[in-house]
Amino acid sequence: MVELKFLGMDFGCALGSLSNGEFPEKDCLLPLVSKLLGYAIVAASTTVKLPQILKILQHKSVRGLSVVAFELELIGYTIALAYCLHKGLPFSAFGEYAFLLIQAMILVAIIYYFSQPLEMKTWVKALLYCAVAPTVLAGQIDPILFEAIYASQHAIFLFARIPQIWKNFKSKSTGELSFLTFFMNFAGSMVRVFTSLQEKAPMSVALGSALGALMNGTILSQIITYQKPTPQKGKKKD
Repeated sequence: MVELKFLGMDFGCALGSLSNGEFPEKDCLLPLVSKLLGYAIVAASTTVKLPQILKILQHKSVRGLSVVAFELELIGYTIALAYCLHKGLPFSAFGEYAFLLIQAMILVAIIYYFSQPLEMKTWVKALLYCAVAPTVLAGQIDPILFEAIYASQHAIFLFARIPQIWKNFKSKSTGELSFLTFFMNFAGSMVRVFTSLQEKAPMSVALGSALGALMNGTILSQIITYQKPTPQKGKKKD
């Protein structure tokens, strides 16, 4: 069988079976599908938060958005990316974190801009992040502390969603939250559950993805439930 590898993906097994008029076996097909989905997640992550950013800029409003939720999300992405870089994992396994981190920074900056005037504690949090994040991303901290920080990321992502879910529930509105952004978050989390299990990643990684799917799915259902129908133009009242 001729080897045909590209970006860590072995197409030789699947193409060999197809050329013989046979459907590839599970042990041959699933690893390839897992790798393809992994790269698809990385590619999709380059624009996943763009709908949310554009919606805020279009309406010039952050109505209904929990600032704390987006701040915690930024911290979570920073820790996850730093850990993956420190462990030397392949780009297909963590590439989305790099793009999500950049977009999360832009998103938090825009939220701050439309939340003027900012309180002093907000400035302190922003300056503290700018001071600590480069050290964390460079992996220049004690290895034991690094492992402990990484272990806390699932809790950080959990608490990044709870304030937003609670705010939506209390106001019975999702404000300027983007359906498309949270749909892609939900879909990406579901796919990561599959790829984590297929790649035999630590169970904590798969559970983290499952937790992400649950939280993103909850917010997605709230957006669907609480969205108000758009009034039809030109419709006259009786």
